[in-house]
Amino acid sequence: MLYIVATPIGNLKDITLRAIETLTSVDIIFAEDTRVTGKLLACNNISKPTYRYDEHSHARVIKEILTFLEQGKNIAFVSDAGTPGISDPGTRLVQSVRVALPQVKIIPIPGVSALTTILSVAGLDSGMFSFLEFPPHKKGRVTFFKKIVLSEIPIVFYESPHRIQKAFESLQKECGEQCSIIVGRELTKVYEDIFIGSPREALLYFVGEKLKGEFVVVVKK
Repeated sequence: MLYIVATPIGNLKDITLRAIETLTSVDIIFAEDTRVTGKLLACNNISKPTYRYDEHSHARVIKEILTFLEQGKNIAFVSDAGTPGISDPGTRLVQSVRVALPQVKIIPIPGVSALTTILSVAGLDSGMFSFLEFPPHKKGRVTFFKKIVLSEIPIVFYESPHRIQKAFESLQKECGEQCSIIVGRELTKVYEDIFIGSPREALLYFVGEKLKGEFVVVVKK
């Protein structure tokens, strides 16, 4: 069986009992970054063979994973943080296993996600929203933010600390004061910060030390 296991996005106490049970019982763990996962495993006294599987190693490592599954091994995949399959290589892994070994059971072990965490405090009027992952670095970036402005439902996207100011600038240019944003920075961590305001206000607020960490943004009109 292949288990897709959600892990904490910051606070290690957010791991579920079922996730601990699964990681303890499987034969092998594949992780987006073995160093990050190693800290989580050590914190929960779990010792298992752990190998790296990320977007750069897909072609090579997928053969190993398929071989292990054919041998009857139970495998868990974890990303660096959150629920695999949302902006990480978990999607490609699931697709490959479904095609090559349709008899293998793929079991989700749900848990925390930055997406659902920010939505839980966003106060949206309805449950409708659209998730656009990360904005393109260059080509298509302008179109990305124009799409946000045209949307009739709230938009959620992730952004890195290196480009978050540019994202606020793009939102300010495209929608000005016509939209409000909810920004989550370092969610569940010691320096968790949740901001609500306009793109212009966000540009003034997120400076200096407040530009560190991972960001998730909700845009609504």
